[in-house]
Amino acid sequence: MRLTVYLAGEIHSDWRTEMKAKAKALQLPVDFVGPMEDHDRSDGIGAEILGEQPNPVFHDAAASSFNNLRTEVLMQKSDIIIALFGEKYKQWNTAMDASAAIALGKPLILIRPEELHHPLKELSSKANTTVLTVNQAIKALAYIFE
Repeated sequence: MRLTVYLAGEIHSDWRTEMKAKAKALQLPVDFVGPMEDHDRSDGIGAEILGEQPNPVFHDAAASSFNNLRTEVLMQKSDIIIALFGEKYKQWNTAMDASAAIALGKPLILIRPEELHHPLKELSSKANTTVLTVNQAIKALAYIFE
């Protein structure tokens, strides 16, 4: 059995690289997908496809429509979602993706530091499991294959 795993969460740190390396080291039969990690491309995709927009609000709205399309397709095709809430960056997209995973009925592993326990308690209670680290998430993923 091979699983497709959507990695939801901020795109500014290397947590996805760490996740992929750990999965490879364990020889887990998984394929990873996720949001566009090139921040400039993600922000500019609307103008790239539709042409220049009249102002920043329309620019963002155009980009959002294509990013939402990409996210929805990849999430629907995924077997499991892993959503990371980091300590440094704003987490709106992570919250949206984790909520979408729940709404789609996708299994969800939530990674969040202990200090975010209280603000994420409702989301955490809807996830299949909540862990504190990428390493714990990999162990949870590996457990599926035992």
